[in-house]
Formats: sequence, structure tokens, C-alpha cells
Amino acid sequence: MQKLNILIVEDGQSQREMLRDFLLAEDHHVAEAENGKKAIKTVMSAHFDLVLLDYKMPGMDGLEVLKEIKRINPEIDVVIITAYGTVETAVEAIKVGALDYITKPVELDELLLLVNRVAERRQLIKENELLREELGKKGITADKIIYQSPRMAEIINMAGRVAASRASVLIQGESGTGKELLARLIHQLSPRSNKPIIIVNCVALHENLLESELFGHEKGAFTGATSRRIGRFEEADGGTLFLDEIGELTPTVQVKLLRFLQEREFQRVGSNQDISVDVRVISATNRDLEEQVKEGTFREDLFYRLKVVTMSLPPLRERKEDLPVLIDHFIQKYAQENKKNIKGLTAEARDLLLKYNYPGNVRELVNIMERAVVIARDEYITTADLPFKPSSPYVDTSKKAPGYLRDSLEELEKKLIAEAMEKAADNQSKAAEILGMSERMLRYKLKKYAWKTQS
Repeated sequence: MQKLNILIVEDGQSQREMLRDFLLAEDHHVAEAENGKKAIKTVMSAHFDLVLLDYKMPGMDGLEVLKEIKRINPEIDVVIITAYGTVETAVEAIKVGALDYITKPVELDELLLLVNRVAERRQLIKENELLREELGKKGITADKIIYQSPRMAEIINMAGRVAASRASVLIQGESGTGKELLARLIHQLSPRSNKPIIIVNCVALHENLLESELFGHEKGAFTGATSRRIGRFEEADGGTLFLDEIGELTPTVQVKLLRFLQEREFQRVGSNQDISVDVRVISATNRDLEEQVKEGTFREDLFYRLKVVTMSLPPLRERKEDLPVLIDHFIQKYAQENKKNIKGLTAEARDLLLKYNYPGNVRELVNIMERAVVIARDEYITTADLPFKPSSPYVDTSKKAPGYLRDSLEELEKKLIAEAMEKAADNQSKAAEILGMSERMLRYKLKKYAWKTQS
């Protein structure tokens, strides 16, 4: 675990020393400040990853100090410590930019989980910065990987880690979530990047043509085969083959694909000659392959060969933290392409876009923003330029737009945990992955809310 530079801002000496000694025992670097003015001076003179900030202090209160810290360095994580444990305090602090809050008396186990969460996040940021540098060296511009949510950061980070291997990767996700983009990213980060990535949409080809498309055919192999044809596997030699909508493969093609994954060999249609190629297979599906295996329409042995590494792309409605940067990027992109002077959105249009649930995911967002830029009459896109209205069933009117919190953080947290545990069938590892937190943190939260396994 990465060791952090931590500043403790607490006017109570005994509390400050207790926190200091605990964090030093965890091998973190710790500084102290007994009031807001000293804290600001300390932040200006040294680098800190995390500030533990008491909310109620003489002179400047925690909220004022928080605002000033974020002005000095927005990248510093701040956790508010309050003896007054009100939701209103926490909501206001998190709106201003606090990462989280913790109440007095401080439970050291809870504090350790929070500190570890910050350390994990810092490590992820560091790795992703290195990944972006690597992408830049390969000529992959930032517009290909736009995100700011922790879930997408984890996925991009994993792409960098699996890229160097030849392991098969299965990408799962709804239509429009960016499965092909992720496959291209893995290829571009891999040692195979100087060789081709060949894209095959399995649902776009008639089942009688798919086998020939993938493996090629000999002259006379079937009616219309007037000459030998090289298949996609041979075209991808040394590179990557991306099989989109893998769940559509016929039983015959499934058998041949399984043989290739096992033996690294295949035969063209109409030939008995084995052909060996060096191809890394990445596949994708928006269907439930496990259910297809149970139904007997997809081979179980092939399923496990394809999913050596599984990556699940969340739908856009589950990573709305990414919406603001995506929206602004596409406005700029299409304004430039269409030579239009679009400065942004009206507040009403932005609010509507943030409340929309995007059943078509990022692909739908791209379409919406391109259309809005093209038809906009003024410098600012309005709700009239959007293809849906506030009355749309996909507009969530039950809550405020992303970036705002409901009246009760704990009630929201309990609801999200309940939903994740239900999706994961009470599997804590899977639920933690869905929530984007460590399993240890989830166990703490379950204990905190006296969670009982659902029967």
C-alpha cells in the first residue's frame, strides 16, 4: 500500500496526538496543525495527499479551511472529522470537495479503511498517469479515453495491466458502452500494437459466411468460392482479433474457435491443412453468456477459454460522474468539426442531460451532442436542441442532477449497498467491485448498517 503524506488539523491536542501516533504506526508521514491558519500555511509549504480536518475549530471552521485547501491544490483529498455528526455538515463539506467524513469519537478501524481507500486511489491515479503517458507515446490522444469516475479508472488501469499478456479477454457490457474502444485500447497498449487489430462483428454476418470470414476458404470449398480466401485469423497474425457479439457464434464456429484457443491452429473451410498463427483474441458481448451456457447454446469450455480475463463496462447511467466531461468534450469536438461557435449549454439543458439515463449509453450521448451542436441556433445549446423532453421516461426526476447529494448521505449509501448486494447475490467481493470500493471497506459498511444476508 502506498504511504501517504497526511496533515492532521485538530485543535484538541490529545485527539491530534492519538491520530498522529496511529498513522505513524501505519508508516505514513504525518504533520500537524492546531488551527485553520496554520493548516493553510502548512499546505502551502509542503505536499500532502490527505488532510484530516476537524470541522469545529476556533477561528476558521473546517468548511472555510476546506475551501482554501481546494483552492491551493484541488488534488488533495480531505476527510472531515466532526463531533457534530450531522448529515447537513457532511453534505455541505462534500459539495465543496471533501472526499468523505468521519465522526468523533474516531473509530480507528474506520479511519484506517478511509486512509487505505485514499492510498488505493492515489496508486490508481499514479498508474493511470503513467498509462496516459504511454498512450501519448503511441499517438493515442486523450479524446479516446474520457472519464473521471473511479469505476472507469479501474477499467482503464486493468487494460494497461492485461495488455502485455496474450491472455484472452472477454469484455461485457450493454450496447454502446464502448467495448470496441476498450479492445482497441488493450491492443494499442500491447506489444502487438505494430500489427493489425481486426474487427469482426459476429451478428453482422450470415451464419453460413461467418466460418469462412474467420478462417478463410479454399477454392471450390462451396458454391461461389471461386478462389482461395484468407480469413480474419490470418489477417490478424501477430496482432489482435476482436470478436464482437461473440454470443452469436454458431456451434460449428464455436468448435473451430475452441480448437484455435487450445492448439493455436485452425483449418480453412475446404482444407485439411493446419495453419498456425499468433493471434490474441478479445471478445465482447452484451448478452449473458453464462445463461447461454446453461441453455446449451454456448459451449462451456469455450466460455472459460474466452474469459481468462473478464472486464465489465458499466452503463453510462451507473457512471454519471463521467457525464460532465463527456458532454463538454463532445460539444467542443462537434463545434470544431461543424465550424460553429458553441460556447456551451444553458443551465436547463445541462441539468436535463445530467438527469437523462441514456439507454443507448455513450453511443447515444454522442448522437445527442452532435445533433444538438448541428441544430443549435445560438451560442448556447438549449433544451429545445435536445431530442428528449423533461417528461421522457428516461429522465430521472426523483433526484437532483449528479454532483448534488440527497438530504441523507447514509440513506443513499445504504440504498446503493443494498442494490449492489442484490446484484451480486450477497457476494461481498462482487458487490465491492460494483460499488468501486475495497472489500474491507464494504465489510465495515455492512457491519455499520447491521446488514443481514438476504434469504
